[in-house]
Amino acid sequence: MTGLGWIAAIIIGGIAGWLAEQFMKSNMGILMNIILGIAGAVILNFIFVALVGATLGGWIGQLVVGFIGACILIAIARMFRRTA
Repeated sequence: MTGLGWIAAIIIGGIAGWLAEQFMKSNMGILMNIILGIAGAVILNFIFVALVGATLGGWIGQLVVGFIGACILIAIARMFRRTA
């Protein structure tokens, strides 16, 4: 996550993952929320930088990126879970 420390990244990742869990109506647990929020933010930041050359900064920007990224990861996990 750009410009944030590890503790802030975990807090924002947890919040983003929890918001995505509520929005997508999934039941993952707190640890998975944090992982999905952080992983979603990292992946989406990478995509933004590759396509646009920039990403959203600050706490709010990373919360938005983490939320969107976590929603995408939850949707992907649901697709694989249904086919398996």
